[in-house]
Amino acid sequence: MAADRPAADDDEAAFLAAYDPGRYPRIAVTVDVVLLTVRHGRLSVLLVRRGAHPFRGCWALPGGFVEPDEDLEDAARRELAEETGVRLASGEEVAALGHLEQLRTYGTPGRDPRMRVVSVAYVGFTAHVEVAAASDAADARYWAVDDLAIGGIGTDDGVPLAFDHARIVADGVERARAKLEYTTLATAFCDERFTLGDLRRVYEAVWGEPLHEGNFRRKVLSTPGFVEPTGETAPTDGRPAALYRRGSATRLHPPILRG
Repeated sequence: MAADRPAADDDEAAFLAAYDPGRYPRIAVTVDVVLLTVRHGRLSVLLVRRGAHPFRGCWALPGGFVEPDEDLEDAARRELAEETGVRLASGEEVAALGHLEQLRTYGTPGRDPRMRVVSVAYVGFTAHVEVAAASDAADARYWAVDDLAIGGIGTDDGVPLAFDHARIVADGVERARAKLEYTTLATAFCDERFTLGDLRRVYEAVWGEPLHEGNFRRKVLSTPGFVEPTGETAPTDGRPAALYRRGSATRLHPPILRG
């Protein structure tokens, strides 16, 4: 039937030529990055001190406005690199040099005092890498999440965050906690070679609870492809510890569940 046929190309072109986007409210799009790592046994997030208004001098997530011809993830990686100097790998390199994925979208009216802004947030996991503030960031550093003013994971008198970034960090932490249960992404927090003790301390820092060393070791080594032995050892206070690298598996069967 004619009603089921797609519109002719010339009809589509005419529609687009006459279309006026100015009839609708202008909404800006930004990206924010929750980059998590483990430092000194504590789950930490990379923050920047804002060098310009609004919230000048306050700590916030790296991020900024998306360029007109820019993909969202490209914008997230660009802002992260420009403001902190951190460059996460992409494609096949992700497993070795960190991980980045889309978290969720935040669009509550009034979340940005300048205008109506919708932000697409990303969460990333990485081993500790050095940072250097640049662009419009006055400073950049890692903060332990329990030193921040974030309900449920921080402290009431902790460091406050600009915009709604406390909520975004909380969501990013919960995503990380869930990911560690059923994927092998805990290895993204580790250096290229790591001990099982290093890996266990990642779980303990992210989940905020101690794990039984023997049970953890058994679960990791009984999961095909989770880790691979390197044949090397690392010095410790006691016996040398075997070094491992990331395996080829991406999911855990069975999962390692929180207590």
